[in-house]
Amino acid sequence: MKFLKVIYISICLLFIITLAGGNSVQKGSKNPIRLKEPRIAPLTESQWNEEQIKLLTPYKRVDGSVLNVVATLGRHPKLFDRFITFGLYVLREQTLPDRDREILILRIGWLCQAKYEFGQHTLAGKRVGLKDEEILRITKGPDEPGWSAFDAALVRAADELYYDAIISDATWKVLSERYNEKQLMDVIFTVGGYNMVSWALNSFGVQLEKGVPGFPEGSKK
Repeated sequence: MKFLKVIYISICLLFIITLAGGNSVQKGSKNPIRLKEPRIAPLTESQWNEEQIKLLTPYKRVDGSVLNVVATLGRHPKLFDRFITFGLYVLREQTLPDRDREILILRIGWLCQAKYEFGQHTLAGKRVGLKDEEILRITKGPDEPGWSAFDAALVRAADELYYDAIISDATWKVLSERYNEKQLMDVIFTVGGYNMVSWALNSFGVQLEKGVPGFPEGSKK
């Protein structure tokens, strides 16, 4: 009886500790906020110091402006300088076809509800051949009718990395039928990189530039 009493007390203590630990951790909301104004405002050109002038000038557009994400990250020059190397690799130098890259970026942007990322890459996706109906389909997920088996696997890879932190064997097999080792690695770093970008955009409150679309009409999270 004494032994059973000890076991009972131990189980009760473990239950109490578990509850206490659970209450000490703030879980994410099912309806996370999305900021309507910046927490960290993008720099205006008049605010640039010498270091920022050197870093940001190459990213000026035809009208002389820089994207809000660039002007925001420019507040942390060392971070900007290191991060942009990886960012440019993903956008310009990686081994995936441009269209495939944009499907992955749009899907992780949608999953994170990163409107800035989704809007900018809606434009980028259209430049590499994605159609409006495909961009809308990306918001619906891998089981939405209309995908090829390979495109569905791309969308599913982003989902699995987002939800499970691993690509399943079944999805890996489909991707492996077309991709080599380096391309498979680039899938993961594209999704992971833009997952991190989504966190930053959402948390900093980076706002869309005028004329850049948000989420497509008919999409619903």
